[in-house]
Amino acid sequence: MEHLFDKLTEYGQENVYPYHMPGHKRRGWGRLPEDMYLRDITEIEGFDNLHQPEGILRELQNHAAVLYGSEECFYLVNGSTSGILSAVSAALPSGGHILMARNSHKAAYHAAYLRNLTVSYLYPPMMEEYDIFDGIRPEQIGEALEMEPDIGAVLIVSPTYEGRISDIRGIAEAVHKKNIPLIVDEAHGAHLGFTNDFAENGCQAGADLVIHSVHKTLPSLTQTALLHVSGSLIDRDLLRRFLHIYQSSSPSYLLMASIDNALQYIEETGEDVFATFAGKYKKMLSGLRACKHLRFLPLEHGKQDVGKLLISTKMSNISGKQLYDILLKEYCLQLEMAADTYALAMFTVNDAEEGYERMESALLQIDATLTSAGTEEKGISGARLLTDERICSVGKRFPVETSISHEGQPLSRAWDGRKRYVELWESVGCRAGEFVNLYPPGIPLLVPGERITPQLLAVVRHYLDTGLNIEGLGEEKPETEEEGLGQLQAGEEGREKPETVGEGLGQLQVGEEGREKPETMGEGIGQLQAGEEGREKPETMGEVVGKLEAAEERIQGYHVKRKKAWICILDERKPRS
Repeated sequence: MEHLFDKLTEYGQENVYPYHMPGHKRRGWGRLPEDMYLRDITEIEGFDNLHQPEGILRELQNHAAVLYGSEECFYLVNGSTSGILSAVSAALPSGGHILMARNSHKAAYHAAYLRNLTVSYLYPPMMEEYDIFDGIRPEQIGEALEMEPDIGAVLIVSPTYEGRISDIRGIAEAVHKKNIPLIVDEAHGAHLGFTNDFAENGCQAGADLVIHSVHKTLPSLTQTALLHVSGSLIDRDLLRRFLHIYQSSSPSYLLMASIDNALQYIEETGEDVFATFAGKYKKMLSGLRACKHLRFLPLEHGKQDVGKLLISTKMSNISGKQLYDILLKEYCLQLEMAADTYALAMFTVNDAEEGYERMESALLQIDATLTSAGTEEKGISGARLLTDERICSVGKRFPVETSISHEGQPLSRAWDGRKRYVELWESVGCRAGEFVNLYPPGIPLLVPGERITPQLLAVVRHYLDTGLNIEGLGEEKPETEEEGLGQLQAGEEGREKPETVGEGLGQLQVGEEGREKPETMGEGIGQLQAGEEGREKPETMGEVVGKLEAAEERIQGYHVKRKKAWICILDERKPRS
């Protein structure tokens, strides 16, 4: 079979002058290597067209489908994001109803927004020991589909960012009983299904649409991915339409050659390269058993992915972010991400022996310097927050570990709604106007339309205080309509900043139909604005007051250490006449 990189190399050696794009004209420019320019072309004679493949690109995509066990495969040059957008859009009509794992990537929420979907959330069980979501269970899916019979498609994430794998085969059976499609965001599982050491992939397990990020766990360039489709529940022509919409009309041949090259490597090396990979990883895990304070997520065949080294700091005297910083600054080891109680390192088939040895040695040395965390639980878990019935205040709560319907403002209406910015510590009880994500991995802590609870505010503040990267917050209040997405109404500029947290949490707008400003934090917390539909009063004033008073010292300390943090909320006030 002809491979794209070889064809591009041969063409670069021919005496053909380019009177076409790209503008570098296949000549070296600046500091980038000339070989890269020689292979960077557009849709010219003999090189096919990704959006209407009839030659080499069609052959390569068909071969990828055979390799993974799907009926049809599409190369993606706009990453898994374009695959998720296309899959969701093709699986459901505009205004449809999707059952979606709450730990889905933000691209899934964007797809729901673009298609004006009703969203029901599916909550994976918690692995309390590690503060992460586990895989989805088939019985959860079945129960949710019985409760909400108008659901038109199901989307889950497997493996998760931390490597937890769901029973895709069992879930597919439950979903197909309702004659609706299953979408699997398998972005972190492009290597699955190639050896008995790994779980089967979603295509092999019966999913209708499967998305793989080839660059995440295989040796391919960033932004490369695959979208697989099988079965008769998906309109293939509609899927192609959305791929045309969400992908560039000028796909990079370097990226497509990178996909082909990675899959060729995997196919030619076969079981050997994966067996070596699994052996190295297991050997490192065995050596790390000597750690007394750091803990590691164990391998479970079919449940935990090889290569995702989750390092829990929960039983030690440091946070995940502190461990992340130590490994980078003192050992020159760059991890994938850090959370409050753990850090994550990724290993793939391309890691050298040195990578395993350096990581094992560094963690053993660090562990020897640590002490126990003590009896008090350390840290705040965003994953646990999302599964807490008291905190998930948007909509009806179904039985634990099943689903939650969004009975507040639909995502599409909320994200397009009238908005304003307030300081983060003034936002309790308001509805979010923008997404707030811990990034990576890009799973929303807040979705537009969801209520901001005291518990959630405490988690976001804690993440900020520990230096984690939170998307969706600003250090300065936007001053223009474009920046502010709903600039504060005229006349609000005169509103004075509260001097204390107690004043700020209960402060009311000036001139709000004669309502008096609360004298104490207890009076002001939870107070509803006149005519503000759907705003729920806390069950007891004392509960909320206690939580906020307990956090007051940390919140004040935050403002001393950092610039102000602003959050976008829905403006639920009555428009002024």
